[in-house]
Amino acid sequence: MHTAALKQNLLRNLSNLPGWRTRRHIVVIESDDWGSIRMASHESFRRLRDAGLPVERSHYNRFDGLESDDDLAFLMETLAEFRDSTGRPPVITGVNVVANPDFDRIREEGFAAYRYEPYTRTLQRYPAHAHVEALWHEAADRRLIVPAFHGREHLNAARWMRALRGGNRSTLLAFECGVTGIPRRGIGGEEVPNFQAAFDLDTTADLADQQEVLRSGLALFEQLHGRRARYFVPTNGYFNGSLEKTLADEGIRYVNTSKVHEEPLGEGRYRNRYRYIGMRNELGQRYLTRNCFFEPSSMEHPASKDWVNDCLHEIETAFRWHKPATVSSHRVNYIGWLDPANRERSLARLRELLAGILRRWPDAEFMTSDELGDLIAGK
Repeated sequence: MHTAALKQNLLRNLSNLPGWRTRRHIVVIESDDWGSIRMASHESFRRLRDAGLPVERSHYNRFDGLESDDDLAFLMETLAEFRDSTGRPPVITGVNVVANPDFDRIREEGFAAYRYEPYTRTLQRYPAHAHVEALWHEAADRRLIVPAFHGREHLNAARWMRALRGGNRSTLLAFECGVTGIPRRGIGGEEVPNFQAAFDLDTTADLADQQEVLRSGLALFEQLHGRRARYFVPTNGYFNGSLEKTLADEGIRYVNTSKVHEEPLGEGRYRNRYRYIGMRNELGQRYLTRNCFFEPSSMEHPASKDWVNDCLHEIETAFRWHKPATVSSHRVNYIGWLDPANRERSLARLRELLAGILRRWPDAEFMTSDELGDLIAGK
């Protein structure tokens, strides 16, 4: 084994040492970004690429978009093929946003204020999405894909509006294309802020807006999904700790965090917070962490990367240290309405992964993030 691989293996083992333990072989699959826009259409992709934005270099820009009827139906069909030791199928915690920018209204009002719409209204403008809302309800009822809260929208609205008003050419073109998530290097090398990190903090004055984003987003989540959210995964990870009180007041009991969480303080300042699975904060909320990764659509790794066997090895490491295996697997892997081959490749790999888990650990149990949180909390 090469030195880099040895170091990575050592770090993977060490990172699994702290925190809550169990001898049960629990597998949680968390999938972020559902409900959010990314690439609006093939025409939007072409316009951005032809203008000089390197969208072709990002798998999110190439493959990801608002989930279609087929995207959800094929993923549900794949999960339903398997049964764990409890007799239940694998389940994905679908970490979703509930709103997207209302581009028309923002434009009509001359960029004077940010406006948003429920993702169900966004669906009405997309070409293959008529049954997505109903499929989400079906997936949750069948415990195949169960929603959790990712934020109101996958967008730092205050930062985005400042860029639009400031005349950032790349951001304005993307706006005309119905897109917010674009590369950080824009037209002619223009710098583009990170808009996807909804709770990153440019200035502490933005905290009041972020509190409102959480309150209104959680209210909309309950309205759309028929139940209150109890688990929160901040988009792109950034999140100021003072917002945990807002979350607690709104019913969030479990919060996703990196083991080394980079907390934004505003004015370009950050500090590291060290956390582990099951750790409690002063409000009684518990932190949940991820320790396995399954991202077969990724263009950020060598094409030769074996996502199935690498993920199985990460699961084995988690179980070695008596930890649940929490797998990160973003929505982009399962989206095919822009490129059906992307979805087909990833679903084939997902079948291999699920079969591999059940073959190696016949007593494996698939849980949602909420269920794992309840187990850790002793509920």
